[in-house]
Amino acid sequence: MIRVTRGVTTAVALVAIAAASPLPAYAQPSPGSPSASPGSRAGDAGLPEGWQISGTGADSHLVWTSPEPVRMGDARVEFRAGDRLLGLPEAQRDGRTFRLPLGDVRIDKNSDLRVTAGGRRLDTAAPARSAHVRPSAPATRPQAPLPANEVDPGKPGPYRTTGGEYALRSVSLPGFAKPVEMRAMVVGPTNAPGRRPVALFLHGRHATCYKPGTEDMTGEWPCAPGTQPIPSHQGYLKAQKLLASQGYVTVSISANGINGQDWQSEDGGAQARSSLVRQHLARWATWVANRPSAPAVVRGTAPADLSRVLLVGHSRGGEGVNRAALDSLYPAPADQDGYRGPVRWKIRGNVLIGPTVFGQNPAPDVPSTTILPGCDGDVSDLQGQIYVDGTRGVSQGAALHSAVYMVGANHNYFNSEWTPGQAKAFAYDDFSSEDGTDPLCSPGTRTRLTADQQQTAGATYIAAAARLFVGGDDKVRPLLDGTGRRAPSAGPAQVVTHAVGGRRTPAFLPGPSVTVSGSGGRLCAQVDPNAARSCLPPEEGGSPHFVYWEASPEPGRDAVALRWTNPGAPVTVRSKQPVSLAGSESLALRLIVPPNTTGTQLDVAVTDAAGKRAVLGRARVDGMPGSPRTASSWAREIRVPLSAASRARLDLKRIASLELTPRSRDGRAWLMDAWGWRPGTPAVRPGALARVDIGRLSVKEGNSGVRTYRVPVRVSGQGSGQVRLFVPKPDSDQVTSRLVTVRPGRQDIVVPVTVRGNTRFGYDLSQDAFVKAVRGVVVGAHRGGVTARNDDPMPKVTLTPVADDVTEGAALTWRVTLSEPADVDIMGAIVLEPVTGGAELSTADVDRSWLEEQLGHVPDPPVALSRAMEGSGLYLGVNIAAGQTSTELRVPTVKDGIAEPAESLRGQLTTYDADWDPVPGPVITGTVRDAA
Repeated sequence: MIRVTRGVTTAVALVAIAAASPLPAYAQPSPGSPSASPGSRAGDAGLPEGWQISGTGADSHLVWTSPEPVRMGDARVEFRAGDRLLGLPEAQRDGRTFRLPLGDVRIDKNSDLRVTAGGRRLDTAAPARSAHVRPSAPATRPQAPLPANEVDPGKPGPYRTTGGEYALRSVSLPGFAKPVEMRAMVVGPTNAPGRRPVALFLHGRHATCYKPGTEDMTGEWPCAPGTQPIPSHQGYLKAQKLLASQGYVTVSISANGINGQDWQSEDGGAQARSSLVRQHLARWATWVANRPSAPAVVRGTAPADLSRVLLVGHSRGGEGVNRAALDSLYPAPADQDGYRGPVRWKIRGNVLIGPTVFGQNPAPDVPSTTILPGCDGDVSDLQGQIYVDGTRGVSQGAALHSAVYMVGANHNYFNSEWTPGQAKAFAYDDFSSEDGTDPLCSPGTRTRLTADQQQTAGATYIAAAARLFVGGDDKVRPLLDGTGRRAPSAGPAQVVTHAVGGRRTPAFLPGPSVTVSGSGGRLCAQVDPNAARSCLPPEEGGSPHFVYWEASPEPGRDAVALRWTNPGAPVTVRSKQPVSLAGSESLALRLIVPPNTTGTQLDVAVTDAAGKRAVLGRARVDGMPGSPRTASSWAREIRVPLSAASRARLDLKRIASLELTPRSRDGRAWLMDAWGWRPGTPAVRPGALARVDIGRLSVKEGNSGVRTYRVPVRVSGQGSGQVRLFVPKPDSDQVTSRLVTVRPGRQDIVVPVTVRGNTRFGYDLSQDAFVKAVRGVVVGAHRGGVTARNDDPMPKVTLTPVADDVTEGAALTWRVTLSEPADVDIMGAIVLEPVTGGAELSTADVDRSWLEEQLGHVPDPPVALSRAMEGSGLYLGVNIAAGQTSTELRVPTVKDGIAEPAESLRGQLTTYDADWDPVPGPVITGTVRDAA
């Protein structure tokens, strides 16, 4: 994340307005304060403060301007109408303005517009979506600690360690204008025998540069003179040293060059991060083959064994290492990839810490552990849960995918360089309660972890994954797979886990293949705005399992919802075809109950195809600790032995139904899935899967006529598979979807796009498509489309004085004229500055209602207009509506009855060039003379 300090100069996106001669102009939304200019308010649309619609018809854009700079974080910024995703707006350079093409989607005052990032609201002080569910207060008594695991992976190993950095020549990555650094922190053992396994760390999206001794941080790259790169790659030393003592060669790589440029990437930088990871692995493979060529710090550690690699990624780094694992098995298209050499390594597993998953495209055949921080203030919806849930049914299912919910952990403190008191640059706690003390996550509460406790617990569970995925030690599995064991080295951290894959056999996975009966149960949609279908309606909160993606509703994601007011009414989940539990020890259910609830009880029974029934046992489920600001509707794993079914002589090869009977007085629950479970960790062999990548085709709109293009889709790999294709419907807010079977070398996905040419200036228009894996396929680039580029020049803009020398009581007036109409609004502002001589107009000299419209208040005592906005100059907004060619800019003055000399104002115009670099414009002046 980035903290943008108040000292950062806010650039103003303005039209280029000429005072004497025509100048080119750039149509961009004004980033001025929402109360500062007409362009930042809703006007006739009646939209909320800070919102506006620019343009008309297919060229209309929805624009939101924040009154303060928005921190650049790992979560992406989204525009929503209620809980319906409108799209991903483009951030402007001022750090406050976001713009989204609307096409013909209708927006009005009833649209409930919202700006969110990772589930939290940016446009209000309201907490995340889960605040609509009012969880009871966290339990005052801590839950009983889990039994200690047989082995504790958090204990230091026997080896001495050494460390240092290497810096290589920067690399160029597709789509990035500036080279990306090849820098890394290495920590490894010095006295470990033989070749040693490798753990590679990749940090997330944080500020890139800082000014020592200040709180100033930026997201630019390369760093400007007087600033230094933030060493985010040095932030995992505690985990690196622990792993190195246990015999791992660890390397933590820097990705500031990606963080400073990934705003322009359709996938948020996932492919670029994958390329960077594999660039480093390729260097290590070369050094293994030619050790004398390696940097000194590499030669100082034990030799590396690249057939045993663990990847660890934090935040967007998590999505990056997931993509690197996928790309290592199923190569990306060469024109999209920043590494095109041979794969001379084997990824044995991933650890993903508070990760993003914009593509919702996990690597199904690479084991993973996802750490979900319970007090995450950045990726606060805990969307990384999809790295578990999204693997079900895609491939063979042998890879273990576990979720580790860490109560009391925030997002930043896993990295010491993002932690106050430890970081070289300014750092902060990403969790914020804003309107008071949070009972779960505010510092000092019983459940909130300190930075040191969080880093220790994080290192312990990273080491647990390494020991299981790379070392093959099954004794550590109970810490990760929902068995319910704790690692003493994790200290006071309350950690709960569940998993899919491993030696689980799919039994009841809610979806088209199951039916639900019983008065208190229904098959529900994880993502659907319709409350009758939704598992958890938007007004009632959210869950990491039910995070939104690109479409709502989203077919193919279901669960079973249970609700009861009296005990005893069974809910039956029946499979269309009998399922086999033969060879399983237990039935493992992932069940969600409301946060902070205790003692939910359900009897669990199964019936075979012949009608024989057996009650397996009673499940007791407690809710996760939660508050209005946390995503705590999260599934616990409950296992009930199958011994009763065996005693009753059920045919475990043909189980027809699962029955859940509430025994609590009243309550709610959601069944995510049920599996046959037995202990052990199977060997994982990647499946022969197809790979789908959606590209983007850019075309000129042309001056006339209609042309049809196809969204570029590439299918590679092996075999055939099935994806769900989503296509937004033109001229509406609907998204169509269908299942498509794909095979390498065939054009199974066809999305035609119509482009109409014209000769008027407008914005670029895009028609998008996106895909998600269903079975037998992996997805690389999940989103693409066709973009019709505007190829018409901006109209020339002139500004002429109408009345720039008036007596008080009259209005200073200028006329702004376009050389020709445009298809979009032409907007901008003039910023008032101190006058160079004589008296300056103050807030007492202008019309009170006009001033209140501009500022939202009237300063008392009066101040000069050049200091009216918290010490900065007033914005004089300009807005020429689409299809129009002129407007007038007015400053109404008042008679004050005081004899005084002439007073004046002075305005400085600022414009942006084609690269969005600010360009100073002309100075305008106006004079007001005493009426006497």
